[in-house]
Amino acid sequence: MSAQHTVNPHKLASAPIVVGVDGSDASDLAVSWAAETAIRRGRALRLVHGLNLAAAQAVVGMYDLMVPAVAATLREDGAAMLATAARLAHRIDADLRVETELSPAHPARLLCEKSQSAHMVVLGAGHGGEIAHIGSTLLAVTAHGHGDIVVVRDTGSDQRTRTTGPVVLGLDDNRVSQAAVAAAFAEAGLRGTTLIAAHAASGITFHPRADITSVLPARELEAAAQQVLAEGLAGWQEKFPEVPVTRKVSVASPRNLLTVLSKSAQLVVVGSRGRGGFRGLLLGSTSNFLVQHAHCPVMVSHER
Repeated sequence: MSAQHTVNPHKLASAPIVVGVDGSDASDLAVSWAAETAIRRGRALRLVHGLNLAAAQAVVGMYDLMVPAVAATLREDGAAMLATAARLAHRIDADLRVETELSPAHPARLLCEKSQSAHMVVLGAGHGGEIAHIGSTLLAVTAHGHGDIVVVRDTGSDQRTRTTGPVVLGLDDNRVSQAAVAAAFAEAGLRGTTLIAAHAASGITFHPRADITSVLPARELEAAAQQVLAEGLAGWQEKFPEVPVTRKVSVASPRNLLTVLSKSAQLVVVGSRGRGGFRGLLLGSTSNFLVQHAHCPVMVSHER
């Protein structure tokens, strides 16, 4: 019996580009970036805002008469944020199909749920790395969302939303995220640009049983790094023959390598999990560093 073909919900023509809206400048930047992307791809733009009413009720729940008034105020404020964001999107293209959704749910839970059927989810991060969403929403969605999650950081320059330059793919080791590789090639193809496949190699290896470390010679390190890239990219250049690929190996730290490359890129793509150079990418220091210092949007691709 042949295996059944599984439909990828993120690739359906009906899958919208979802944006988390919170009324901040960074959120507005994310809306603009997402609107421009939706226009180029012929997709709807869905603007969502989570009220997190459960948290509000926990704060003022002891005053039963206050809860309805607080909830009403939160709804009014949320609706106003969505209306403002919709106007911003329509200023970019009056014909863009824009949908809005106001939910009582926590923003992170709402966006993770929406990511299951979205083409991608887009969030904003403020200048200097301030998270545009309350608390750890951005990192929670980046870590636990589905499909592609894009973080657009306000860098205070045009670099943040540029449409020229390469797409950069961060490869970790020979267990690379195939979702990230697929997303990077697809993005480079859609944008008509070069793909830079980058790997941060380490020549230091720890041997637990011997309790010693060894350092690979430069020639062996280069060969090992090129092997990582060859295995990670195997078969993909044949699927996307129109995408020129440049391979980049460095002994710099992953955060420094990707940050430097982001200066001339229009998008950096990384996987949601990894070992080697990108261990702890989402929940550790590297993810926080990219959100705070990348000079272009960062896409985190999750395995299906």
